[in-house]
Amino acid sequence: MLRVRDDFLRAHLAIAALFCFLGFQYATWVSRLPTLKTDFELSDGRIGLLLMASGIGAAASFPLVATMMKRYGSRTLATVSAIVLGLVLAGFTLAPNFPVLLLVAALDGVAVGFLNVAMNAQGATLEVRFGRTAMSRLHATFSAGLGLAALLASGVNIVTTTLSAHFAIAAAVLALLLLLARTGMLADEPQPVPAAEQTDEQAAAQAGGAAETAPPKRRGIPLPSRITIWMGVAMVFGTITEGAMNDWSALYLKNVVHASPQLAPLGIAVISVMMVVARLFADGWRTRFGDGPIVRIGSTVAGLGLALALLVGGVVPALIGFACVGLGIAAVTPCVYVAAARQGSDALALVAATGTTGLLAGPAVIGFVANATGLAWGMGVVAASALVVALCSTRIAWPALDKAPAPTAPDAVLHEA
Repeated sequence: MLRVRDDFLRAHLAIAALFCFLGFQYATWVSRLPTLKTDFELSDGRIGLLLMASGIGAAASFPLVATMMKRYGSRTLATVSAIVLGLVLAGFTLAPNFPVLLLVAALDGVAVGFLNVAMNAQGATLEVRFGRTAMSRLHATFSAGLGLAALLASGVNIVTTTLSAHFAIAAAVLALLLLLARTGMLADEPQPVPAAEQTDEQAAAQAGGAAETAPPKRRGIPLPSRITIWMGVAMVFGTITEGAMNDWSALYLKNVVHASPQLAPLGIAVISVMMVVARLFADGWRTRFGDGPIVRIGSTVAGLGLALALLVGGVVPALIGFACVGLGIAAVTPCVYVAAARQGSDALALVAATGTTGLLAGPAVIGFVANATGLAWGMGVVAASALVVALCSTRIAWPALDKAPAPTAPDAVLHEA
């Protein structure tokens, strides 16, 4: 009994370290966008282009992710991409000009795309292997990583505005998180081939026939179902909301409502703290109310709360609006990932890919809108994105309240003991 429980806790902690790693690395450099803007004399449009380069890098990684996952597994892919993300911070510090900065951002996007798919595959494997829900809490550690990075940025700004000193401290934290992750990451679960996609040899092998040793025939890439497409759209706009708030909240506080340099990074911290709190309770809410209502109500609260804050103006209303976004959008990503996992590994990979697209490329669109019309209007697009999620959630087949996943053999052994 103790061994099974210890195995789950060790794996859970290790995979949580991966989620925290990605959130911490991401928020570390986006929280210093004001500094990068000053150092390189960038307009809002060029900031948007920088973020777009990261999104393009993530998009470029998607055709490779499935192949790399099958060849090396999520554990190896997560480790390598995490190392690259640590080195990216040095790239931001050493970039001599804007074109090189764009290349660094593109490399960051590639590595983020890989790690995002790998760590969510690890989370899905954890739930399957031990028969316990964990995805919401794992995503809470991603939000915790965002908040810790924002607080570190705010603290370092009090002592020094030097980018290299800040990123050196951050790199040390990332190294510790990766070492923790390496202590308990899981080998991937074998993925059964759906009956509709099986070759004759695979069907016979699954039935115990004589052809069980015959090599499988290659099949084309399966097209996503309509439900999977709706999940992908919801994930895109949900992560646009989440990512844009992380990328643009500091600049909104500084340039639009004229917050002090010490207060500007706290926008990310407020969002992250609310997301952590919400995600810690999200599994209980899902059990009581169901995934669909949680996503619909939460995304509506996020969109309307931010819209009202933008109309009122000021530092305090902005922080309250940011809190509404953090609270409301928190459960969207975990719920959609769980729904995608029930559709199979291909759906999970596609939804993870679209999520990375929204997280990295969406904020760039906000930058272009801000450059043309002002950052307040750009943040209005973020509010609209949250409301689009509410509409998409009505088209998704959410898990039924009375159909919890059956416990696996290890969990059954734990109860028997």
